[in-house]
Amino acid sequence: MKHINVALFVPDEGCPHRCSFCNQKTISGKTKKLTVEDIDEAVNIASENGGGKGEIAFFGGSFTAIPKVYMISLLERAKLYIDKGLFEGIRISTRPDCIDEEILTVLKEYGVTSIELGCQSMSDEVLLKNGRGHTSEDVVKSAKLIKSYGFELGVQMMTGLYGDSDEESIKTAEKLIALSPDTTRIYPTVVLEGTQLCELYENGEYKPQTIEEAAELCARLIPMFEEKGIRIIRLGLHSGGNVEDGFVAGAYHPAFREICESKIYLREILNIIEKENIPKGNITLTVNKKCVSALVGQKRCNIEKLRSMGYVCNIEQNETHKKYEVSVRLTK
Repeated sequence: MKHINVALFVPDEGCPHRCSFCNQKTISGKTKKLTVEDIDEAVNIASENGGGKGEIAFFGGSFTAIPKVYMISLLERAKLYIDKGLFEGIRISTRPDCIDEEILTVLKEYGVTSIELGCQSMSDEVLLKNGRGHTSEDVVKSAKLIKSYGFELGVQMMTGLYGDSDEESIKTAEKLIALSPDTTRIYPTVVLEGTQLCELYENGEYKPQTIEEAAELCARLIPMFEEKGIRIIRLGLHSGGNVEDGFVAGAYHPAFREICESKIYLREILNIIEKENIPKGNITLTVNKKCVSALVGQKRCNIEKLRSMGYVCNIEQNETHKKYEVSVRLTK
């Protein structure tokens, strides 16, 4: 049986604040209130496709801030499929200021296994400017409480927010890593229609990151998390919903993760060339066969960059090199 996750959106349910960047309708393409019948339908579709044994995930709104009776009704229906052994657990996302011991007790009772916190930044100034309505200390307290109850902890951060900087994003990553989460999602900010950020952008008060700028930053962030064993389960806003239609500006690309990983490979190659003083000419790059695409880059950008520097590349594949590991040698 394939492991297929069932993602269910709870749009605009429970959010006490309207963040500068948020337009749930555009992000998810969903406006109708989620029902228990929707859960049944999504599970049936997954089963028809040979799936299961993954997670049932509630995303979108702040799940623990929706009315308790409604929240429990959704959890009860999802738990039926957990109890039948069709799925391994329930994942929810919520705000850092919507977690307490009472809520965690309920989540535990109904089979929730993973909780993701929409942290976005650990700068109180950035949080305030973007209307988040919580502080960095709320993140710390909630994260510690979640881990004390035995849940898997996920943290979500954004880069390029209004009032943010690369240096602040690096500090945010460092502070989130210090909380020892199990997973993270990194989202470069995207300007969507109908948001406060869109107004700031159109008024010239906000300059969003370009894809190139965001990828350069994320190529620094990725190793920070992965070297600590923190799995990056999403990098860049997912495609689908109405994102393409509602997109105004910012770092959105359906293959954003590969763009970032390509930059890591290029950086590693250039470091080796400099360290080993490899002269210009024909070189052979050896990489794991699963990583060839990332090494080559979008539209062969890495290969063309090296060519422009005087290096003509041949690529060898193996199964022994680890991710981001590359060997460089002069080809006779």
